[in-house]
Amino acid sequence: MASSSVNLEEIPSESLMNELLRRMKCAPKPEKHLILIGPPGSGKGTQSPIIKDEHCLCHLATGDMLRAAVSAKTPLGIKAKESMDKGELVSDDLVVGIIDEAMKKPSCKKGFILDGFPRTVAQAQKLDEMLERQGVKIDKVLDFAIDDAVLEERISGRWIHPASGRSYHTKFAPPRVPGVDDVTGESLIQRKDDTAAVLKSRLESFHRQTQPVINYYSKKGIVATLHAEKPLSDVTDEVRKVLS
Repeated sequence: MASSSVNLEEIPSESLMNELLRRMKCAPKPEKHLILIGPPGSGKGTQSPIIKDEHCLCHLATGDMLRAAVSAKTPLGIKAKESMDKGELVSDDLVVGIIDEAMKKPSCKKGFILDGFPRTVAQAQKLDEMLERQGVKIDKVLDFAIDDAVLEERISGRWIHPASGRSYHTKFAPPRVPGVDDVTGESLIQRKDDTAAVLKSRLESFHRQTQPVINYYSKKGIVATLHAEKPLSDVTDEVRKVLS
């Protein structure tokens, strides 16, 4: 493996000190290997940075990792790009290989949060086989359970100011003037994915593929079902209880 070309002398002292303090703070923490499962809009993206910081874990979002491996031209990234260029899905073995590689980074020393994988039982089995070779197992699967109707209201009410990324919600966080950004007065848009019709098809495929994955881990007794429709801070409290 090519040695990293980071020169420590080039890194600002403050960054080095912060990283050193972070590692000292993290040293006594127990290892944790977590999987987050939930439909789009269930709040996984909000909770994962909190979990990551509190437990010193690395966040492995498979989509981001694939893109990173492709742009870094790692051997697995090159293979993944070949599949993508042909319009094929990247094989489960490749994705598991990329997770395997990522786990060896210092930031993953205390464990990881897996997000967006496994999506099928076959992927869960492959992941388990790879982890077993590393002497690691999944400790908890956090199931962000939420009613489809609640999600529809959450997602189809979202409006975005494209230039800044500011987001609003017709019910929960409306702009001062409907359809208009509070700061610039420019028009808000709705993302193509944030319509009820698109959400419905995404939820159908989520339930079809992912319910069996939850059942697979339930048999191992490691699934914690969260009430993801609750306010953000209540869900954070639930997560803390489950992981304490």
